[in-house]
Amino acid sequence: MKARKASETLSITTKVVLPNDTNPLGNLFGGELLAWMDMIASVSAHRHSKRVVVTASVNNVSFQQPIRQSSIVTLEAKVSRAFNSSMEVFVDVFLEDPLKGTRLKCNEAIYTFVAVDQNGGPIEVPDITPETEEEKMRFEGALRRKQLSLILAGKMEPNDATELKKLFD
Repeated sequence: MKARKASETLSITTKVVLPNDTNPLGNLFGGELLAWMDMIASVSAHRHSKRVVVTASVNNVSFQQPIRQSSIVTLEAKVSRAFNSSMEVFVDVFLEDPLKGTRLKCNEAIYTFVAVDQNGGPIEVPDITPETEEEKMRFEGALRRKQLSLILAGKMEPNDATELKKLFD
C-alpha cells in the first residue's frame, strides 16, 4: 500500500457562527465546535484511507478562547500519522478578522479515526509521509500520544512505551 502525503489529507471548511449555535453569553457552544471538528476530521481521514471511517477518540481539545456569534471560523484538518487501521487527525480552528483579513488560531483538537470495511471491521490504511516541519513534529509526537492513550486504557504496560521512555532517558 503506497504511502500518501499529509498534504493530500488537508480538509478545510468555513462556518459563520449563527445565533442557534451559541450559548446565552453569545459564544459558540463547545459541543457545536466539537461536531464541526469531528466532521472535518472525518473528511481528512476518509481522504487518506479512501474508506468509511469512524471516530475512535477525541484525544485532546483545547478551547483557548471563546468564539463569538457572527464570527467567521475556519477549520483545517490533516492526518498527522497513520497506524494499522487508525489515523490521528489534527484540527486547527481559526477566527478570521473580517476587517483586517487576518486569522488567529483559537482552538485545536486531536482526533483518532479507524477505517472500517463493509462489515464494520478495522481495515489497513496507508502510511503517511510528512513534509513540512509542523507535519514532521506532529508525526513524531503521534506515537507518544498513542502509547499514552494505550497505557491509560490499560492496553499497554508503561514499560513497553518505548517512545514515552525516550522522553525521560
